Amino acid sequence: MTERITFTHEDCTEIGYAMPIVGKVIVLKLPSLPQEYQDASHQLYFCKGGNGSNPNPIGRSIFTVSLANGERVRWNRSDVLGILKSELLPDSAKLHLSQIRPSGALDLREHEPKYSGYSFLPDDRYTAGVWLCNEKEVMDYIEMQKDYQHRVMICDRNDFCVFEMIKGEIIHPSTEVIEAFRTERQDGGMNMNL
Repeated sequence: MTERITFTHEDCTEIGYAMPIVGKVIVLKLPSLPQEYQDASHQLYFCKGGNGSNPNPIGRSIFTVSLANGERVRWNRSDVLGILKSELLPDSAKLHLSQIRPSGALDLREHEPKYSGYSFLPDDRYTAGVWLCNEKEVMDYIEMQKDYQHRVMICDRNDFCVFEMIKGEIIHPSTEVIEAFRTERQDGGMNMNL
């Protein structure tokens, strides 16, 4: 993929205020950025929430994580150009995205993680795993990574793979095991001992 100078509305799947942006990679408008950061790598953020992240928002604040350096930054919804087309996300930004814990994740100082989440580039490069404390965090991590990453893997505390997805297709566990898990979850229990 060639390096972009900047992202424009043509690089977005959606623009405007009608779409939700939480859990998506967003593109910021160049005029919103400080002069020294007006390039493509500094336009990309992962939106974690805020009143401005809803469709046709009443509030304006959005809470984001920079995909250039991992910094947490508050922006206004009016600073957002749109949602980036997933195929345009550069590898360096994918690696930063893979390190973000889901919104609402439990504090690691008070909760022991049960799983690690990993995301891989097509050439199998990846960064350190992300601690996930429960099954909800696992599902949220998969949801936030699946549109952007080549491969997503979840491992238990013993480093055994309990879930793997490549190009959006689940390859482990089997369909039968996933269906049993969904049924158990609907009945009130959740156990990822797949």
